[in-house]
Formats: sequence, C-alpha cells, structure tokens
Amino acid sequence: MKSIEQRSVGRTDFKFPGQTGVYKGKVRDVYAIGDLLVMVASDRISAFDHILPRPIPFKGQVLNQVATHFLEATKDICPNWLLATPDPNVAVGHRCEPFRVEMVIRGYLTGHVWRVYQSGKRLLCGAHLPEGMKEHDRFPTPIITPATKAEEGHDEDISKEEIIAQNIVGQADYEVLEKYTRALFQRGTEMAAERGLILVDTKYEFGKKDGQIYLIDEIHTPDSSRYFYKNGYEERQAKGLAQKQLSKEFVREWLMDHGFQGREGELMPLMPDMFVERVSERYIELYERITGKDFERSETGDIKGRIEENVLEYLRCRTP
Repeated sequence: MKSIEQRSVGRTDFKFPGQTGVYKGKVRDVYAIGDLLVMVASDRISAFDHILPRPIPFKGQVLNQVATHFLEATKDICPNWLLATPDPNVAVGHRCEPFRVEMVIRGYLTGHVWRVYQSGKRLLCGAHLPEGMKEHDRFPTPIITPATKAEEGHDEDISKEEIIAQNIVGQADYEVLEKYTRALFQRGTEMAAERGLILVDTKYEFGKKDGQIYLIDEIHTPDSSRYFYKNGYEERQAKGLAQKQLSKEFVREWLMDHGFQGREGELMPLMPDMFVERVSERYIELYERITGKDFERSETGDIKGRIEENVLEYLRCRTP
C-alpha cells in the first residue's frame, strides 16, 4: 500500500505555458498566467499559521470542491473569481488585485474570540462582546473581526476604523466588503442549516479587477470555516459540554495537547498515520455533509501528472 505522502499532493513546481509567476501559500500554489490564476489546492495542512510536516490525503480535493460548491451557490450575491475547475484539485479564475485584509465574521463565541474573551477583553476589532457569555454561545448579531493578511507568521486583528485610517481599504470599498460578508454568511448559515449544521465562523477574501470587486479564494471550507452539528447544540450548551465540531479545530486541539501552539521555542509534533487518516476522513465527512453529495476519491496514481495534464488541456482549449 502506498504511503500517505505518496497518496497526497505536497508542494508543486509546474511550468505552464505563459506562466509569469507563482505564489506558494500555506495550502495553495497559485500560478499566474496572463489574466488568469491557476490555483492548485494541495494536501498541506496548516494550524497556528504553521504548515504541518505531513499532508492529508484528499484534503485539497475537498477544499477545492467545497469552495466551488459555495462559489456557484453565492454568485447571485456578489461576483466571484472562479471560471473553471479542470481538475479535482484545481480552480482557474480571474486574476484580481487582492485587498490586504481578511473579512472574518463570527456568529458564536468560539475559537480565537473565546480566547480573547477569557482574557477579560470585551472589545475585538471594534466589536463589543456582551458580558455573561459562555464558550460557544451565539452572538445576538454576527460580528465582523477583520485581520490583516500576513505574508509570514500570524495575521493581525484590526478594526474597520484602523483599516480605513491606514488606507488599507478605502471607505467606500470597505462598506461593500462588509455588505457582501454579511450576505454571504447569511447564505452560508442557511445552507448549513439545511444540512443539519451550524456555520460558526468563517472568513472571506476579496479582490478588484477593472474596478469591480470580486469574492476570491475559497469560501465555507473546513480550512476557512468552523461548523457545529445542529442536533444537540442547545442541550450541550445547557449542560456546559463541548460542542461537536466539523472543522479542523480538532487538529489544533491535538497540537495543543502535544505542546504546540506555534509559539517560539515549541517543537511541532509529527502526526502519526492513524491520526492523519482520521483527519482525512473528517474532511471527506464535511464535504458529504455540507454538499449532500457522495465524495468521489480522485485518482492518486500520479496526482501531479494528472493535474498538469488537465490544466494544460484547459489552457489549450481556452486559447483562441
């Protein structure tokens, strides 16, 4: 049987015709070709802003196909960058100039905002946090807590006022980003509820091309979002029990249990095969749960060769 690494997509190094640049993100490798971006979703996984040493089989396919599912389902709300998905791990779309902020929106007191709340703070990115809340309680209204996009290391919390004052995003454009963010989160919440899930929090990224604002990158995937199971949520809250999550938070919890939170001097633990396979199954479960479709595992014989061939075929067919 092939090893986990042999069944996964790690880093890629393609040389496509007309390629003018490549950006290697934590999870995606993005190739610029003229006015197109070819985004390859690898099987890398990150936590606490660090790429973990082992890939997760089928994770890239899950991310790419979940994002495609939601981009198609929300294009009536705002334009998005996606043009085609020529391979299970690949999305091709408009090349936009990205805004240097992530629009993070939170419906529940969970994760980072809970850690801030525990520290005694009641203000995050200009959003007021009500007193007397418990972990995983729902906010009266979802709060937007933007973050600056860091090339390396941790993204930083920032308020709307700071974003505008520092001219990171102009006021008129920011108002549009905020409107899109709330509308997208509402749609995602409704779609999750239909599948027996709660969309807890997520982030959106936007860019601009020819004066038009586009939704870019991924949306509502387990890398950019957190989900709870709807069934049993109220009962668990009433009893003070942990919520059952469908997200990669359990990976962060495993790392914390093994002494790693991305802080200086901490040694990153190596995930054993059994845990890696569990992570893979959790990603597949999320795909099937959120889309209502059966997950079809892609061919893993020569994944990079398959990706390259499919992208080249798309480019050939697109060329006039």
